[in-house]
Amino acid sequence: MLRTSRSGRSVGDWLSDRILRGMIALMLALPYATRVRLMGWVTARVIAPLAGYRRRIRANLAHVLPGLPEAEIRRLVRAVPDNVGRTVIEIYSGPEFIDRVRSLPLTGPGAEALAHAHAARRPVILVTGHFGNYDVARAALVGRGYSVGALYNPMKNRYFNAHYATAIGRIGQPLFPRGRKGYGQMLRFLKGGGMVGLLVDQFMIRGAPLTFFGKPAPTALSAAELALKYDALLVPIYGIRQPDGLNFEIRVEAPILHSDAETMTQALNDSLEALTRQHMDQWFWIHRRWKPKRQAAMARAGKHDAGGAGP
Repeated sequence: MLRTSRSGRSVGDWLSDRILRGMIALMLALPYATRVRLMGWVTARVIAPLAGYRRRIRANLAHVLPGLPEAEIRRLVRAVPDNVGRTVIEIYSGPEFIDRVRSLPLTGPGAEALAHAHAARRPVILVTGHFGNYDVARAALVGRGYSVGALYNPMKNRYFNAHYATAIGRIGQPLFPRGRKGYGQMLRFLKGGGMVGLLVDQFMIRGAPLTFFGKPAPTALSAAELALKYDALLVPIYGIRQPDGLNFEIRVEAPILHSDAETMTQALNDSLEALTRQHMDQWFWIHRRWKPKRQAAMARAGKHDAGGAGP
């Protein structure tokens, strides 16, 4: 077993980071379309089986869609990691990526409301999930001159996190690392009329017991709570990868009506689920979104906290 130092660093983290940096550097030396396609292929055919992504995709699908045909499962086992790989190298492509998406039209019933909020400097919570390329909308809005910040969760591998944060920072600023300091900075930005992007499709141990694909999926209420507290629009927004694998549609759903935090957050889950059902290969099924064994253990221990989880 690898020894971890007091600072939390390990030889394994360092080696993983070196390998990733090297692969990304090689990909960035290629023409844009070639690197995106190749990174998708490598992730699907090489990284996915080594990292256990294929088993995780199958486990998630069996949990929420037990009747899915085997042929469709095999397709998703290949297609989902392909999309993940494309997303990673697109984000690392910085200016080239931004140039491809900055002029994309905003489609969907919420596009006009978003434009009005921008003109009025009304706070907006932009909510998306790990779907398609989750940074497409932010890149396009920043390219239009919108004031858009983003809350992000620093990675456990601090070596990789350092250059990943730099990569997503090239797409737009400000960035707010999850934690007390970052949260305070985000609130000041939001209260000043900014737009803040959040991803809400991750397992939160202290999240509300809401559902995703009909199964319990503890979810943070923070996006809805912020919208209620600061009278901000709560807007689901997505970058939907198109059939060519290189281009996107930016879809802006109608703002979620203000009611209570749990109802609003469930509406966010439902929005992402509906879109995922239309594009099954674009949601990151590699995520441990449900963790049914852990939820069962928590229930047996009586430790499930149905309250909200802060960013």
